[in-house]
Amino acid sequence: MLKLAPAAAEMIGDGFLEVTDPKTAVVARRLLDSGVANPRPKLLPSTDDVTVIVPLRNNAEGMTRLLAALRGHSVIVIDDGSDIPYAPPPCAESRCKVTVLRHEVPRGPAAARNTGLRAATTEFVAFLDSDVVPKAGWLEVMLGHFSDPSVALVAPRIVALDAESNQVARYEHSRSSLDLGRREAAVHARGTVSYVPSAAMLVRRSALLDEGGFDETMEVAEDVDLCWRLEQSGWRLRYEPAARVAHDHRVSFGKWFGRKMFYGTGAAPLAARHPGQVAPLSISPWTVAAAVLLATLSRLGLLGSMVTVAIAVLRMRRVFAELDQPTRVAAIYVARGFAAGLWQLASAMFRHYWPITLLAIIFSQRIRKIAIAMALAEGAADWVKHREAGGLDPVRYVAFKRLDDAAYGAGLWQGALRARSVEALKPTFSS
Repeated sequence: MLKLAPAAAEMIGDGFLEVTDPKTAVVARRLLDSGVANPRPKLLPSTDDVTVIVPLRNNAEGMTRLLAALRGHSVIVIDDGSDIPYAPPPCAESRCKVTVLRHEVPRGPAAARNTGLRAATTEFVAFLDSDVVPKAGWLEVMLGHFSDPSVALVAPRIVALDAESNQVARYEHSRSSLDLGRREAAVHARGTVSYVPSAAMLVRRSALLDEGGFDETMEVAEDVDLCWRLEQSGWRLRYEPAARVAHDHRVSFGKWFGRKMFYGTGAAPLAARHPGQVAPLSISPWTVAAAVLLATLSRLGLLGSMVTVAIAVLRMRRVFAELDQPTRVAAIYVARGFAAGLWQLASAMFRHYWPITLLAIIFSQRIRKIAIAMALAEGAADWVKHREAGGLDPVRYVAFKRLDDAAYGAGLWQGALRARSVEALKPTFSS
């Protein structure tokens, strides 16, 4: 909740605030950083100030497809030890300036991106993987955000290149791990959009160099680490879904399942670098208490859950004491928080903590009934939230969602065991 001074409220007027002087700039910064407003830039840096950097290994076909979509751009391709050294198509065909740098021995995508970063000379660099194809206008939409000098990174929405070839493709069309949704947002470690993937991102080169680029010791989640390091240094990051880049998702079941596991293994190294920011569950103790009491499926438990929620409303009422009808406002927010908390618990049960849930199901008939109901309800709610035209029907979607969660959770536990640390598994509790 923000409290605006009368002068600041007058600046906003009909819901828009134009930055024209230091005072309006201060108000705009507060609104943007709090997440209650989004920018509408008027200035646009030139696309000539952007170098596209592409890490490549054994994907010449994808590179040819990508270059066809990058006409007119300056491109640096880092061949990261491909079995056959990459040779770009003739410039007349690709219509863009292509420079190829080669690592004789594979060093990983983070090292390849850093090599390109150091070789570039423009103010901005766009990182694109060789298995993506940017849509028209992708760069211009993101460039406008850099009219704000505090913005270091902007990322587009990642959509499916193949949306219907099989059931995995149709699921990924709706629920890809790279697709962060339809809503624009500031990127914050504990926010709605907590990171953006390096498959496609546009960055201010000087800011990235100051941070030392990507962490080359990380085999996975190096993009998450970069986002959080930039944020910790005071930079702003934006997610801009109006810009779209299509990604060639893995659509064979084995490769898809393995990739989801691979993503899960990134939590442990992230937890070591960013303590407290990788918690699989961040929830209020009041929500946990109410949910546990409700799960007893008894009259006493139901009564206890209602009392717990009522206490939370009274506590929240103090926050809204200066508003009209503070009890009503507090009740609405507590109800929303409780519902969101229940879905967090349900998601964590079947994604991050599914081995524990499985054991509980085996030994308790009551938990088995609750778990089955929650698995179906959470999956159905997720389908409603993420469904896309051409996606799966609810039944198959829920089945794939549970497989998706099982794969990620297996990778999470594997990474934790490998690191001999439970930091990536520990929940956090908010007041």
